[in-house]
Amino acid sequence: MLRPSIAPHQLIHQDQPLDTSLLGVMCWNSQKLTMSPKFQLCLTQLLARYPTQLLLLQEAKLAISNKLHLDGWSYAISPNIQTPAHLFGVLTAGQCAFNDIKPILSQVRELSFATHKSQIITQHPLSNGDSLLVVNIHAINFVSHSQFQQEIAVLRQILLQHEGPLIVAGDFNIWSRSRRLYLTQFCRAMGLKKTMMEDSHHIKTFWREPLDFILYRDLKLRLAVAINTPMVSDHNPIYAQFSL
Repeated sequence: MLRPSIAPHQLIHQDQPLDTSLLGVMCWNSQKLTMSPKFQLCLTQLLARYPTQLLLLQEAKLAISNKLHLDGWSYAISPNIQTPAHLFGVLTAGQCAFNDIKPILSQVRELSFATHKSQIITQHPLSNGDSLLVVNIHAINFVSHSQFQQEIAVLRQILLQHEGPLIVAGDFNIWSRSRRLYLTQFCRAMGLKKTMMEDSHHIKTFWREPLDFILYRDLKLRLAVAINTPMVSDHNPIYAQFSL
Protein backbone atom coordinates (compact mmCIF):
# COMPACT_ATOMS: atom_id res chain seq x y z
CA MET A 1 0.00 0.00 0.00
CA LEU A 2 1.23 3.47 -0.88
CA ARG A 3 0.59 6.85 0.68
CA PRO A 4 -1.93 8.41 -1.73
CA SER A 5 -0.30 10.66 -4.29
CA ILE A 6 -3.41 11.61 -6.27
CA ALA A 7 -6.93 12.81 -5.39
CA PRO A 8 -9.06 12.59 -8.55
CA HIS A 9 -12.22 14.56 -9.07
CA GLN A 10 -14.87 15.14 -11.71
CA LEU A 11 -16.64 18.50 -11.78
CA ILE A 12 -19.43 18.84 -14.33
CA HIS A 13 -21.94 21.09 -12.51
CA GLN A 14 -19.89 24.21 -11.87
CA ASP A 15 -22.74 26.54 -12.86
CA GLN A 16 -25.37 24.78 -10.71
CA PRO A 17 -26.04 25.82 -7.07
CA LEU A 18 -27.85 23.62 -4.57
CA ASP A 19 -31.60 24.13 -4.26
CA THR A 20 -32.35 25.50 -0.77
CA SER A 21 -35.94 24.22 -0.83
CA LEU A 22 -34.94 20.54 -0.85
CA LEU A 23 -31.53 19.14 0.02
CA GLY A 24 -31.26 15.36 0.26
CA VAL A 25 -28.09 13.92 1.80
CA MET A 26 -27.21 10.23 1.73
CA CYS A 27 -24.29 8.94 3.79
CA TRP A 28 -22.92 5.40 3.57
CA ASN A 29 -19.82 3.46 4.59
CA SER A 30 -19.57 1.28 1.50
CA GLN A 31 -17.03 -1.21 2.88
CA LYS A 32 -14.89 -0.88 -0.27
CA LEU A 33 -17.71 -2.35 -2.39
CA THR A 34 -18.39 0.62 -4.68
CA MET A 35 -17.17 -1.27 -7.76
CA SER A 36 -19.32 -4.36 -7.14
CA PRO A 37 -22.47 -4.84 -9.28
CA LYS A 38 -24.55 -5.56 -6.16
CA PHE A 39 -23.57 -2.27 -4.53
CA GLN A 40 -24.09 -0.26 -7.73
CA LEU A 41 -27.55 -1.76 -8.26
CA CYS A 42 -28.54 -1.06 -4.65
CA LEU A 43 -27.25 2.51 -4.84
CA THR A 44 -29.16 3.14 -8.08
CA GLN A 45 -32.35 1.92 -6.44
CA LEU A 46 -31.78 4.02 -3.33
CA LEU A 47 -31.14 7.19 -5.33
CA ALA A 48 -34.36 6.61 -7.28
CA ARG A 49 -36.30 6.29 -4.02
CA TYR A 50 -34.61 9.03 -1.98
CA PRO A 51 -34.02 12.37 -3.79
CA THR A 52 -30.34 13.01 -3.21
CA GLN A 53 -28.27 16.07 -4.03
CA LEU A 54 -25.22 15.11 -1.95
CA LEU A 55 -23.86 11.57 -1.66
CA LEU A 56 -21.20 10.98 0.98
CA LEU A 57 -19.38 7.64 0.87
CA GLN A 58 -16.76 6.30 3.24
CA GLU A 59 -14.46 3.42 2.30
CA ALA A 60 -15.11 4.14 -1.36
CA LYS A 61 -13.04 2.20 -3.89
CA LEU A 62 -12.26 3.28 -7.43
CA ALA A 63 -9.89 2.11 -10.10
CA ILE A 64 -7.07 4.53 -10.85
CA SER A 65 -7.37 3.80 -14.57
CA ASN A 66 -11.11 4.51 -14.82
CA LYS A 67 -13.63 7.06 -13.70
CA LEU A 68 -16.05 6.10 -10.95
CA HIS A 69 -19.40 4.68 -12.08
CA LEU A 70 -21.36 7.77 -11.05
CA ASP A 71 -22.69 9.04 -14.33
CA GLY A 72 -24.17 12.52 -14.10
CA TRP A 73 -22.49 13.33 -10.79
CA SER A 74 -19.66 15.62 -9.85
CA TYR A 75 -17.40 14.13 -7.21
CA ALA A 76 -14.14 14.47 -5.31
CA ILE A 77 -12.25 11.87 -3.30
CA SER A 78 -9.83 12.13 -0.40
CA PRO A 79 -7.94 8.81 -0.46
CA ASN A 80 -6.23 7.23 2.50
CA ILE A 81 -4.95 4.12 0.69
CA GLN A 82 -3.45 3.75 -2.77
CA THR A 83 -2.46 0.50 -4.45
CA PRO A 84 -1.06 0.16 -7.98
CA ALA A 85 -4.61 -0.30 -9.31
CA HIS A 86 -7.01 1.31 -6.83
CA LEU A 87 -7.72 4.20 -4.49
CA PHE A 88 -9.72 3.96 -1.26
CA GLY A 89 -11.08 6.80 0.84
CA VAL A 90 -13.99 9.17 1.44
CA LEU A 91 -15.89 10.46 -1.57
CA THR A 92 -18.35 13.33 -1.84
CA ALA A 93 -20.57 13.42 -4.92
CA GLY A 94 -23.11 16.04 -5.85
CA GLN A 95 -25.27 17.31 -8.66
CA CYS A 96 -24.05 20.81 -7.93
CA ALA A 97 -21.02 23.07 -8.10
CA PHE A 98 -17.96 22.47 -5.93
CA ASN A 99 -16.49 25.86 -5.00
CA ASP A 100 -13.72 24.38 -2.87
CA ILE A 101 -12.28 20.92 -2.17
CA LYS A 102 -10.01 20.19 0.78
CA PRO A 103 -8.80 16.60 1.31
CA ILE A 104 -7.43 15.87 4.79
CA LEU A 105 -5.30 12.92 5.84
CA SER A 106 -5.03 12.06 9.53
CA GLN A 107 -1.82 13.00 11.28
CA VAL A 108 -1.50 9.58 12.91
CA ARG A 109 -1.94 6.06 11.64
CA GLU A 110 -4.27 3.41 12.94
CA LEU A 111 -2.10 1.03 14.93
CA SER A 112 -3.71 -2.18 13.75
CA PHE A 113 -3.36 -1.48 10.04
CA ALA A 114 -0.73 1.29 9.86
CA THR A 115 -3.00 3.36 7.60
CA HIS A 116 -4.19 6.94 7.85
CA LYS A 117 -7.86 7.93 7.79
CA SER A 118 -9.21 10.63 5.50
CA GLN A 119 -11.78 13.40 5.45
CA ILE A 120 -12.90 15.73 2.70
CA ILE A 121 -14.30 19.22 3.09
CA THR A 122 -16.23 20.68 0.18
CA GLN A 123 -17.99 23.98 -0.29
CA HIS A 124 -21.12 24.37 -2.41
CA PRO A 125 -23.05 27.49 -3.49
CA LEU A 126 -26.71 27.65 -2.52
CA SER A 127 -29.48 29.10 -4.67
CA ASN A 128 -30.01 31.94 -2.15
CA GLY A 129 -26.41 33.10 -2.47
CA ASP A 130 -25.09 31.47 0.72
CA SER A 131 -22.49 28.73 0.85
CA LEU A 132 -22.85 25.25 2.37
CA LEU A 133 -19.79 23.60 3.89
CA VAL A 134 -19.86 19.79 3.88
CA VAL A 135 -17.53 17.52 5.81
CA ASN A 136 -17.36 13.84 4.88
CA ILE A 137 -15.45 12.02 7.62
CA HIS A 138 -14.20 8.54 8.41
CA ALA A 139 -12.81 9.10 11.87
CA ILE A 140 -9.58 7.54 13.09
CA ASN A 141 -9.92 4.24 14.92
CA PHE A 142 -7.64 2.01 17.01
CA VAL A 143 -5.77 4.95 18.56
CA SER A 144 -5.77 6.52 22.00
CA HIS A 145 -8.54 8.89 23.01
CA SER A 146 -6.10 11.82 23.04
CA GLN A 147 -5.09 11.07 19.44
CA PHE A 148 -8.76 10.84 18.44
CA GLN A 149 -9.35 14.25 20.06
CA GLN A 150 -6.35 15.67 18.25
CA GLU A 151 -7.72 14.66 14.86
CA ILE A 152 -11.17 16.13 15.57
CA ALA A 153 -9.51 19.30 16.88
CA VAL A 154 -7.92 19.83 13.44
CA LEU A 155 -11.38 19.69 11.87
CA ARG A 156 -12.76 21.99 14.54
CA GLN A 157 -10.23 24.72 13.75
CA ILE A 158 -11.19 24.62 10.07
CA LEU A 159 -14.91 24.76 10.76
CA LEU A 160 -14.56 27.73 13.10
CA GLN A 161 -13.68 29.80 10.04
CA HIS A 162 -17.02 29.09 8.34
CA GLU A 163 -20.17 31.05 9.03
CA GLY A 164 -23.45 29.67 7.79
CA PRO A 165 -24.95 26.29 6.86
CA LEU A 166 -22.87 23.26 7.70
CA ILE A 167 -23.17 19.47 7.37
CA VAL A 168 -20.75 17.05 9.03
CA ALA A 169 -21.48 13.40 8.25
CA GLY A 170 -19.86 10.01 8.05
CA ASP A 171 -18.54 7.15 10.14
CA PHE A 172 -17.32 8.73 13.38
CA ASN A 173 -16.20 5.47 15.03
CA ILE A 174 -17.86 6.60 18.28
CA TRP A 175 -17.76 3.27 20.12
CA SER A 176 -16.82 4.38 23.65
CA ARG A 177 -18.27 6.68 26.27
CA SER A 178 -15.29 9.05 26.06
CA ARG A 179 -15.59 9.36 22.28
CA ARG A 180 -19.35 9.86 22.51
CA LEU A 181 -18.93 12.64 25.08
CA TYR A 182 -16.26 14.31 22.98
CA LEU A 183 -18.56 14.29 19.93
CA THR A 184 -21.26 15.93 22.06
CA GLN A 185 -18.77 18.63 23.09
CA PHE A 186 -17.73 19.10 19.45
CA CYS A 187 -21.37 19.54 18.38
CA ARG A 188 -21.99 22.06 21.14
CA ALA A 189 -18.91 24.10 20.20
CA MET A 190 -19.83 24.10 16.48
CA GLY A 191 -23.57 24.67 16.99
CA LEU A 192 -24.31 21.33 15.32
CA LYS A 193 -27.44 19.23 15.83
CA LYS A 194 -27.66 15.45 15.48
CA THR A 195 -30.28 14.08 13.12
CA MET A 196 -32.64 11.77 14.99
CA MET A 197 -33.17 8.89 12.58
CA GLU A 198 -36.34 6.92 11.97
CA ASP A 199 -35.57 3.20 12.13
CA SER A 200 -32.39 4.05 14.02
CA HIS A 201 -31.92 0.37 14.88
CA HIS A 202 -30.62 -0.05 11.33
CA ILE A 203 -27.60 2.18 12.07
CA LYS A 204 -24.34 0.25 12.47
CA THR A 205 -23.33 0.02 16.13
CA PHE A 206 -20.31 -1.19 18.05
CA TRP A 207 -20.61 -1.88 21.77
CA ARG A 208 -24.17 -0.51 21.43
CA GLU A 209 -22.91 2.86 20.21
CA PRO A 210 -24.03 4.14 16.76
CA LEU A 211 -21.14 4.86 14.43
CA ASP A 212 -22.77 6.85 11.60
CA PHE A 213 -24.16 10.37 11.96
CA ILE A 214 -25.40 13.32 9.96
CA LEU A 215 -24.84 16.55 11.91
CA TYR A 216 -26.11 19.91 10.70
CA ARG A 217 -26.27 23.63 11.42
CA ASP A 218 -28.44 26.48 10.09
CA LEU A 219 -30.68 24.08 8.17
CA LYS A 220 -34.23 22.80 8.75
CA LEU A 221 -34.47 19.03 9.07
CA ARG A 222 -37.43 17.58 7.14
CA LEU A 223 -36.74 13.86 7.23
CA ALA A 224 -34.10 11.47 8.56
CA VAL A 225 -34.07 7.72 8.19
CA ALA A 226 -31.71 4.76 8.45
CA ILE A 227 -32.25 2.43 5.49
CA ASN A 228 -31.98 -1.32 5.81
CA THR A 229 -29.87 -2.78 2.98
CA PRO A 230 -28.92 -6.30 4.11
CA MET A 231 -26.14 -8.20 2.37
CA VAL A 232 -24.58 -5.12 0.74
CA SER A 233 -22.23 -3.46 3.24
CA ASP A 234 -21.58 -3.96 6.95
CA HIS A 235 -23.08 -0.46 7.39
CA ASN A 236 -26.51 0.74 6.30
CA PRO A 237 -26.96 4.08 4.55
CA ILE A 238 -28.47 6.98 6.46
CA TYR A 239 -30.46 9.72 4.75
CA ALA A 240 -31.59 13.21 5.71
CA GLN A 241 -33.62 15.85 3.91
CA PHE A 242 -33.14 19.54 4.67
CA SER A 243 -34.34 22.97 3.59
CA LEU A 244 -32.99 26.40 4.42
